[in-house]
Amino acid sequence: MERTMDSKDEQVRAYVIDDTHPMDQLDPTGVLVKPKWRGTSQDKTDMEVLGRHQVLRRNFRFLSMLGFGSTLICTWEILLSVIGFVSTDGGTADLFWGYLACLTGAWLVYGSLAEMASMAPTAGGQYHWVSEFAPPRYQKFLSYLVGWICMTGWQAGLLGVSFLVGTIIQGLIVLNDGTYVFEAWHGTLLVWAVSSFCVIFNTFLAKRLPAIEGVVLTIHVMGLFAIIVPLWVLSPRSTSRDALLTFTNAAEEVEDAGRTLPRSIMWSVYLNGAMGFIMAVTMCYCLGDVTKVLETPTKYPFIQVFYNATKSHAATNVMVTIIIITITACCISVVATSSRQLWSFARDRGVPFSDWLAFVSPTMHIPLRAIIISLSITFIVSLINIGSTSALNAIISLGAVSLMSSYFITISCLVWRRIYGDPLPPCRWSLGRYGLAINIAALLFITPIMFFAFWPIVTPVVPSTMNWAVLMYGTVIIWSLTYYAIWGKKSYVGPVMVVKRDM
Repeated sequence: MERTMDSKDEQVRAYVIDDTHPMDQLDPTGVLVKPKWRGTSQDKTDMEVLGRHQVLRRNFRFLSMLGFGSTLICTWEILLSVIGFVSTDGGTADLFWGYLACLTGAWLVYGSLAEMASMAPTAGGQYHWVSEFAPPRYQKFLSYLVGWICMTGWQAGLLGVSFLVGTIIQGLIVLNDGTYVFEAWHGTLLVWAVSSFCVIFNTFLAKRLPAIEGVVLTIHVMGLFAIIVPLWVLSPRSTSRDALLTFTNAAEEVEDAGRTLPRSIMWSVYLNGAMGFIMAVTMCYCLGDVTKVLETPTKYPFIQVFYNATKSHAATNVMVTIIIITITACCISVVATSSRQLWSFARDRGVPFSDWLAFVSPTMHIPLRAIIISLSITFIVSLINIGSTSALNAIISLGAVSLMSSYFITISCLVWRRIYGDPLPPCRWSLGRYGLAINIAALLFITPIMFFAFWPIVTPVVPSTMNWAVLMYGTVIIWSLTYYAIWGKKSYVGPVMVVKRDM
């Protein structure tokens, strides 16, 4: 396919730098990072094939990327935070069997994404893959739409993780000070503090981030055992019948990315899946009196479970602090992901003020403006919590629905390409001959999740318990389509337009 760029200056303008670093200061390949940060020869080939220039440091290797992926997924910690919902709607049996089902589905979905990441290791992720694998007639539009959906998902995810950390901190305060009263504005201030802290890691400490991810990976793994051992030793345990059978009704910064990225994705799934299973089984047996646990003033049943087991404020504080640290590390990873997603989409002119947002700091080699905008969005939207917690919860639900729908469209395009399109690009990590079956099974897994993610969690449904994510999702779609019709159709350059697969 012919490229639509008029000149080399036009091609690079959207990706690189500013007026203080004109084209004549670039080396022949358009790279601004030092040679040691440019990755392997295969990375350079991949970037040439993708039509991109190396403006970010490739300082993530397999272990640091495994840490990044594992903390980003953060399975066992997030599982603890939703114990209250599971306990009122399905019980421990639902937690056990539902977890196994979700683990199987996650392997199908992430396996499909990992294969595409090996074919096209780019920061654009889903919207880039749609641009390459969708039917040619719909490539530009679907890619643009997925770009907006995915960007929305990660921005909402950043807010959600920050809010989770902030409210867990509030819960810990309640445990230690019975006179403390939950205030919504306290939660908003904590969101600001947590997200600002994570932005510092993604700016001033960006060069150290791979090493930090390795340390956090250790805490992520060892922390699990620091929590489950006291629970198994000290908690009253349910019988297997009660625990398992009783239901109740109530890429552009990774070295050797084409190989490292898919491997780190799948090993993150394996590691987190195993650790999440251990935690799920632990909570099934050690939850205790469900009614009393759900009535906890901390608003997080797992905090009450920890205290009921240890009978010690100090021990509970330590156990909860481990979770706060690891979920904060998850937030650091989400800041990195959400800002790179925004930067990449701006690089292809998919959002307003694209040229400004596509700026990469010439000294830090990070998408600084995209990071600042991500922080600003979190600051502004978190103010909603002061007036309505249910509205904020809907925005958090919007993040999950957006990412799931982006996965659905992306994998659907891959299925189309496998059946009707040209042969898939070469890759160094493949699903092999079972690829099509795995892709289809992944779509079957995502479909009901997308459907029920719009539903309220509890009944009766009143304005305060309604899941307003469906309204917000529809608003994002309408806004993105309006922008596309007026400006985006002319300005947006689908990634496939600069790809050179014939190299």
